[in-house]
Amino acid sequence: MSKSISQLKRAHPGQTRNFVWVWILRVFKIRKKFYNETMNDHPLHFIDEPIEVRYDQPPLLEKKPDCPQGFCWRGEDLRIIEMLAEWQDFRRRGRMSRNMIPAHLQHASRAGSWGVGRFFFRVRVQDGRIFDIYYDRAPEDSLHRKGNWFVFSERDKSDQ
Repeated sequence: MSKSISQLKRAHPGQTRNFVWVWILRVFKIRKKFYNETMNDHPLHFIDEPIEVRYDQPPLLEKKPDCPQGFCWRGEDLRIIEMLAEWQDFRRRGRMSRNMIPAHLQHASRAGSWGVGRFFFRVRVQDGRIFDIYYDRAPEDSLHRKGNWFVFSERDKSDQ
């Protein structure tokens, strides 16, 4: 596990600026590698339709869900046999991106804030097809405060 900036400052007080750049470049390299591995391929079909997910045991936190064990899409029950990748996106979109000062916006993009964020899962279902599904934490309105699940895309079987 990499050291935080404050740990580097304590360990090497005179060389903090160099360590900060090394730390920033290390984080950038990790994110770039992850992006190339998981996001640089193209979907077979872009779908973005709502789904109903199935859990053998419900997640402890509804707004931070684990990968479901299956989902129902277009009347077809699909059982998930393998999770190939997972990632989060806490960027604020639309008018929500304009209601924070930049320092708070930077923190919220890393850790998330109420009603903002998506949890993505690349999964293989029983018949071998690969899907990207996600949970969107955004509430529909004041009566429906929970988020919704969507199937984002169907991938080519060679994408893993």
